[in-house]
Amino acid sequence: MNLKRIISTFVCIITLYSCADYNVKDGMKKKERQYYSSSGFALIYEDNLYLQKVVNKKINNDDIKVMHSLLKTNTPIKIINPANSKVIETKIYKKANYPKIFTIVVSEKIASILELDLDNPFVEVVEVKKNKTFIAKKTNMFEEEKKVAEILPVNEVKMDDLTKVEVKAKKKLNKKSNFILVVSDFYYEDSANNLMKELVKKTKINNISVKKINDKKYRLFAGPFKNFNALKTTYISLNKLGFENLNIYRE
Repeated sequence: MNLKRIISTFVCIITLYSCADYNVKDGMKKKERQYYSSSGFALIYEDNLYLQKVVNKKINNDDIKVMHSLLKTNTPIKIINPANSKVIETKIYKKANYPKIFTIVVSEKIASILELDLDNPFVEVVEVKKNKTFIAKKTNMFEEEKKVAEILPVNEVKMDDLTKVEVKAKKKLNKKSNFILVVSDFYYEDSANNLMKELVKKTKINNISVKKINDKKYRLFAGPFKNFNALKTTYISLNKLGFENLNIYRE
């Protein structure tokens, strides 16, 4: 009888140990890494952007160089121009600070290779898995990646959170459409008008207006701008004054 109890106890111990060992191993499994992917407007580097403290680091415009605010130095990425399916693979040259409205900072060399629209430099940025032989190069699109070509021309861009860009582009871009930069919405019209006057004084921006949305909402906005590049200067001016969460709409 004692022998049966000993055997039974031994079996239970082995079973519990196996379960515990399985749970530990199962818990130690690493979650699959999520690779960075984003779409938005690229900031094409110029030296005066550094001098004006729009970006805090320099790059050489004659080289294939990019800077990013989140990705670490040497992170391999793929930059896609959805308008023509051109792609370039490179690595993050530097981690830098720049206005949130931009997805990435690229050199003029990269803008030229991708044939970016300088008025509306829309790109997709995708982090790729590291490998030992990774070098900066131009590549052809895979079939599944060619689908992104349908995204542009951009039909509507809405930025509620400037780290994300929502793109709706099933129809061809209407060249007569314009961008509107929304500064803020106010409950009182006087509050909106007072801020508008202050901004005109401090930034010398003349195309700032107040529009009545309804009896309880008055919108302070800048524009219209004929393209994103025209909007960029105004955005940067407002950003320097502390306005970061600005919304952009296409009329």
